[in-house]
Amino acid sequence: MSEKISHSTLTLSQAGREYLKVGLLSFGGPAAQIALMHKVFVEDRKWLTEKQYLSALNFCMLLPGPEAMQLSAYIGWRLHGVAGGLLAGLLFILPGAFIIACLAVFYVYFGDLAWLKAAFLGVKAAVIVIVIQALIRVSKKALHGKLHWLIAIFAFLGIFLLEIPYPFIVIASGMLGFMYSDMTPDNTNITPLSISLTKTFWTCGLWLIMWLAPLIIMGWMTDWGFLYEVGAFFSKLATVTFGGAYAVLAYMSQEVVFELSWLTAPQMMDALGFAETTPGPLILVTEFVGFVAGYQKAGLPLAFAAAFTVLWATFVPCFLWIFVGAPYIEWISAQPRLKGALSTITAAVVGVILSLSIWFGLHVMFGTITKLQAGMATLWMPDFSTVNFTVLWLTFLAAYLAFIRHLSLLWVLGISAALGVGASLLGASG
Repeated sequence: MSEKISHSTLTLSQAGREYLKVGLLSFGGPAAQIALMHKVFVEDRKWLTEKQYLSALNFCMLLPGPEAMQLSAYIGWRLHGVAGGLLAGLLFILPGAFIIACLAVFYVYFGDLAWLKAAFLGVKAAVIVIVIQALIRVSKKALHGKLHWLIAIFAFLGIFLLEIPYPFIVIASGMLGFMYSDMTPDNTNITPLSISLTKTFWTCGLWLIMWLAPLIIMGWMTDWGFLYEVGAFFSKLATVTFGGAYAVLAYMSQEVVFELSWLTAPQMMDALGFAETTPGPLILVTEFVGFVAGYQKAGLPLAFAAAFTVLWATFVPCFLWIFVGAPYIEWISAQPRLKGALSTITAAVVGVILSLSIWFGLHVMFGTITKLQAGMATLWMPDFSTVNFTVLWLTFLAAYLAFIRHLSLLWVLGISAALGVGASLLGASG
C-alpha cells in the first residue's frame, strides 16, 4: 500500500498519481466510479470528509454531464484550485478517450471481419443486461413514493411512445420536485459564501469562450461544415445530459440514428459496447460516434477532427459547471427544494433508462424494426421472422452471469464476447 500523504503537505504531482490511478481503473459506469473515488479520496487518503464528498456528489448529480467526471474535477479543485480541477478531470477522461480512439480506428478499418462482428454481438447481448442492471439499481434509489412512480411512468411514455424531447422531461420533472419539496433550509454547519457574483460572472464568461470559440474557429479554418454540425449537436447535448450517460443515450441514439443519419442502429450499439469495455465516463461513447460519423463523411482526417470536436464540446462544459458552482456547493447542499428537484429528475431517469433498455433490446435481437405512427404515439414493431437466436441465448447467459453468479462487468463482457466469436466459428449466426 502506498504511503499516505496529509492534505496540508500534498503536492499537485502527488495528487496527480491518484487521479491517474482512478482514471485507469474507472470501469463499470458512474456507480462503480463514484465508489472507487470514495475509497481512494475519503477512506484511504482522507483528503475529503464524508460530508464534503456527499455534498459534492449531490451537487454534481444536479448538473448536466457525467457526474463521476465532474466529481473528480471538484476533488481536484478543492485540493489545488483550478489547476487541480483540470488535472483531475483530464486524467479521468484521457485514458478512456485514447483507448476509444484506437478502437475506433480498428473498427472503421476492420469492422467487417466476421469474428469482430461476432465479438460485438456478444458484447451487445451483455450490454442489454448491463442497462437492465442500471435500471434496477437506479429505481431502488429513486422511486420512494407515488409522485416518483408517476414521474417515472410519464418519462417512459413521453420519450418512448410520444417522442417528447428529453430536456422537456427533465425540466418538468425538476419543477414538480421543486414545488412539492420542503421549504425549510438546513442551516447547520453551513459555510457562508466566500465568492462574489462578479468573480462568478467572469469565470462563467471565460469558460463559455473556451467552450464555444475553438469549435467555431476549427470549423471555419478547416472548411469542414460537418464540424459545425457536430459541435452544435454535442454542445446542446452537454447542456441536457441530466441523470448521467444512461439517461441521455436514448435521446442521443434516436437523434444520431434517425434524425441526423450519422450512424446506423447496429453501429450505435457497437459504440455503447466499446464505451462499456473501457475506463472513463460512459459518455465517451460520443467520441466513437463522432469518429465513425466523420470517417463515413470524409475519411480519417475528418474522423479525428470530429472526435476531438465531440470531446471538446462534451467535456469543456463540465469544467465550466464545476469551476462556477464549486464555491457554492456547501450552501446548495442545504437547500431542500433543490434536493427535491434532484429526486424527481432521478425518478424521470428511471423511465428513460427503461425506454433505452427496450430500444436497445429490440435493435439487437431483431434484424428489422419498423417505426409506425398511431395518432400521437410512435410504435416500434419488430419483424419476428428476423429474430437472432444467438443473441437471445447470449443475453440469457449474460443475465445468469450478472444476476446469479454476480460476476463483474468485465467478466460478463469478456465471456459474452468470447462466446459470440465461438458461435460464429460454429456457424451459429442467428
